[in-house]
Amino acid sequence: MQFQLHSFAESGHSYKVALALHFAKADWEQVFIDFFRGETRSEAYKKEINSMAEVPVLQDGDKKISQSGAILDYLHGKTGHYFGTNEEERVEILRWVLWDNSRLSGSLGPTRFLMNFISEDKRPFEVIDYLQKRNNAALAVLENHLADQKWIAADQLSAADLSCCSYLFYPEDFGFNRKSYPNIDRWLSYIEAYENWKHPYDLLKRAYPPK
Repeated sequence: MQFQLHSFAESGHSYKVALALHFAKADWEQVFIDFFRGETRSEAYKKEINSMAEVPVLQDGDKKISQSGAILDYLHGKTGHYFGTNEEERVEILRWVLWDNSRLSGSLGPTRFLMNFISEDKRPFEVIDYLQKRNNAALAVLENHLADQKWIAADQLSAADLSCCSYLFYPEDFGFNRKSYPNIDRWLSYIEAYENWKHPYDLLKRAYPPK
């Protein structure tokens, strides 16, 4: 097995990398991380896998790469996929990957976590309200951008699409109504139709609820 992906299905950042590996028909397997029982916060995990105490981590032999955007770039070097065919495309794809991590996934992920994976009595509703305002602003940017193009940053599916789409496929309620964004909805449908697409809960093992 060439690649091992330390991950769990509820992680949107794990899913975007898993989907990249799946679409590239790479030789890979999941190394399940029991996130909700604290595995990423263990001293063993931080010492042996990722000192940042996060997933995903892509392992290629002795090499371990963390942060989904960096992993997608690494996979481009290994597979030739996802970062375009020239420097202009590469820069545009990278621009959207960085935007996603700071503005879209970087806000959708915490919103979904707070609304679904902690008990209601512990949910910080003022924080959730603030995050949903950020989500709406970011989704509006993406919706407008997709008004007249099929893919986000190139003439074909790229790391920009994989990065931005991941949290939008999850079924839990976190304030995103796909039908309210027709351009995003159409774009997600293109991804769903792309070479044996799989839902995150079909592609990776789930960690919630903790056993």
